Amino acid sequence: MLFGAAIGSLVRNIPLAIILAFLSHYLLDLFPHNEYPIGVNEKNQFAINLSNILKALTDFALGIIFIFIFYNGSSIKDWTLVYICALTANTPDALALINEKFKFNFLKKHEIFHTKKVHFLKYKKIPTFWRILSQVSIFILAIFLLKI
Repeated sequence: MLFGAAIGSLVRNIPLAIILAFLSHYLLDLFPHNEYPIGVNEKNQFAINLSNILKALTDFALGIIFIFIFYNGSSIKDWTLVYICALTANTPDALALINEKFKFNFLKKHEIFHTKKVHFLKYKKIPTFWRILSQVSIFILAIFLLKI
């Protein structure tokens, strides 16, 4: 979300900024990171999903707050583009969640691409330290780019 916002703060061409924010999600998913397992689970489905959904919503709220704190845009148009790009950067995960719940045929190819191709490191044994370090590094870079 923060990286999408950073793209929106740097790219003045609105359609290009939105497209790059969307694609940035796939680029950043190539790096090892931790994720919330928000999906269908046979055991204690509601409790597990509710807990993870609350964590994801907290991250989402913190992303909005960090953008508000660190971005120094001067116009409503600038702020609007930054928040649109932040939301657009989350779209691939939203599509995966929609497909998980409703199983739309047209989202099946996206699911295969997103979970099997882009998230190929998800299935590798990478220590938590490196997963967290990659997330912290991207966070710092996004904050730096937001402040430019």
